[in-house]
Amino acid sequence: MLETSELYASYGRIPVLHGISLTASPDRYLGIIGRNGVGKTTLLRSLIGLMPLTRGEVRLKGMLISDSQTHEIARMGVAYVPENRGVFPSLTVLESLTLAARKPLRSGEEWTLERVFEVFPRLAERRTNRGDQLSGGEQQMLAIGRALLTNPQLLILDEPTEGLAPLIVIQIRKVLRSLRGSGLTIVIVDQNLETVFSIADHVALISRGTVVAEGPSEKMANDHSLLNQYLGV
Repeated sequence: MLETSELYASYGRIPVLHGISLTASPDRYLGIIGRNGVGKTTLLRSLIGLMPLTRGEVRLKGMLISDSQTHEIARMGVAYVPENRGVFPSLTVLESLTLAARKPLRSGEEWTLERVFEVFPRLAERRTNRGDQLSGGEQQMLAIGRALLTNPQLLILDEPTEGLAPLIVIQIRKVLRSLRGSGLTIVIVDQNLETVFSIADHVALISRGTVVAEGPSEKMANDHSLLNQYLGV
């Protein structure tokens, strides 16, 4: 579904990514972990055209997309949930969700407003509330629901559980796990290692803009020496 090859990116003269190559297979979940400031968000932004590359390629289902504009990549079936959630403060929940809705590119089970409300019943209760009237957890539900309503084939999540109450974190994890088998590929970055290891099939560890280790989630989770070296846990 997604393949990156030797990605390099810089902020001005400051290099951030140093040759990152990763693969996310169809209907599989790729987790990305690493300390703050190692390039995780920059990597995600480079996948969707928000961060220009100085070198390297991004391919979606074999198609080169690293030269495409962000709106073009979105229309190819890629949805992005940013770290700051990107909720429109003046729009109601219903307006935000309706605005995002798009027909799927392929046949199969479609994400509809009703289906999002089934997954996130709290959004149904708050449908007339504006974005700036929602709690952090509700805003995260809205951001994920909005992304799902674009009927993506690839869902990219940047810190989906950051700053959320433990019960909301559990709910977000449950929702993401429930999407398995639907044909959706997920790439997730999260500082909460339990979230990543409980969701992802394959995990890549990034340090200083490069992949220093990767492997099956269970294997990575049990490599305490590696995690302690690069994450201090």
